[in-house]
Amino acid sequence: MNNYTREDILRLVEEEDVEFIRLQFTDIFGTMKNVAVTTSQLEKALNNKCMFDGSSIEGFARIEQSDMYLYPDLNTFEIFPWRPQQGKVARMICDVHRPDGTPFDSDPRYVLKRVLEDARSDGYEFNVGPECEFFLFETDEDGQPTTRTHENASYFDLGPLDFGENARRDMVLTLEDMGFEIEASHHEAAPGQHEIVFRYDEGLATADNIMTFKLVVKTIAKRHGLHATFMPKPNLGANGSGMHLNMTLNRDGVNVFTDNFDEKGLSKEAYYFIGGIMKHMKAITFITNPTVNSYKRLIPGYEAPVYIAWSETNRTPLIRIPAAGEESRIELRSPDPSANPYLALAVCLAAGLDGIRNEIMPPESVDTNIYKLTQKERERMGIDSLPGSLLEAAREFEKDTFIKDVLGKELAEKYIAAKKEEYRQYRAQITEWEIQKYLRVI
Repeated sequence: MNNYTREDILRLVEEEDVEFIRLQFTDIFGTMKNVAVTTSQLEKALNNKCMFDGSSIEGFARIEQSDMYLYPDLNTFEIFPWRPQQGKVARMICDVHRPDGTPFDSDPRYVLKRVLEDARSDGYEFNVGPECEFFLFETDEDGQPTTRTHENASYFDLGPLDFGENARRDMVLTLEDMGFEIEASHHEAAPGQHEIVFRYDEGLATADNIMTFKLVVKTIAKRHGLHATFMPKPNLGANGSGMHLNMTLNRDGVNVFTDNFDEKGLSKEAYYFIGGIMKHMKAITFITNPTVNSYKRLIPGYEAPVYIAWSETNRTPLIRIPAAGEESRIELRSPDPSANPYLALAVCLAAGLDGIRNEIMPPESVDTNIYKLTQKERERMGIDSLPGSLLEAAREFEKDTFIKDVLGKELAEKYIAAKKEEYRQYRAQITEWEIQKYLRVI
């Protein structure tokens, strides 16, 4: 991780011939926003004097409380490798503050920082490794995105079957130029679907990295004449895109999930963390799967988890324990890449901490293919299901006061209202499926 000072930023901007600096932040729905300033305004930015109208950002602030200030995190300074090498463009990720200098409670980055600080009060450091999947689709004659791909490649295929191989290579090289450690990249199971895996990091750095990753993938795809989308389920009859989260807690540099572990390779803290996640999972789903389309992915038959269970041996449950033993981590497999990473990591960590503090033991692991069990067998084993729709997830979130409190009252209310309206608009649509199904026969 960088450890830049104000003087370092000023020196780098001059030495590297940087002309524009983008001050980036993320809205409550996980969309990156930014304002660009020239180097003549850099000192003003470093003095936290760059103001914007928060009422113009959906879900941020009421018009009578609209003045917001951007506080750059100096350690996030990066130069964009794809921009001109004369008059370069750099960025810094910012926190959002009120005019009186206090953090804006509804800033997603601040929500995560608050939970991370809570974990540190117990001596824990939260590390996360995300697995971000995405689709590369063709554009039409106007450059607008489609859901078309002329390839039929599948898991781990290579060129010439994999039409996106060159674009994915350039994405990896660009990410490495920006300091990412790329562990793997490959074609995924569905036509046009890809995955690039980057190394785990501390929680805040990981959330920042996910936002940067999405920007890089979309930018490089466009340069190849393609459209990259993190939409969870763009095509019927094919796998959707997930964003598996591999989580560990460290104390004094030691992974507490592997400290004094049992025959399953898990410590008591690991069990409790799993227990906390499972206890709050239905409410967590509202944050980790935040769109109407998210629930098209969470349907049996397409590898995405549907049932709230865990295992160290198979991939059908919600939670998996890869490499149980000295390298144990907890892999939550339900999140998708439409999620706001700051809020998703915040609720997962808070739930895990709740499990540890209250010693919540999870049920027995399920080491068989859950999809092959009957409904009665699942009921007998106490296996519950994830919410089946965005509205159902919203209602579960409303009931779970603990997870709601992680976001804070104001942000939770804004988020619930916006997502219920999104679902209302979705329900009001007349789809082509309905026309084909009913028009001629009713």
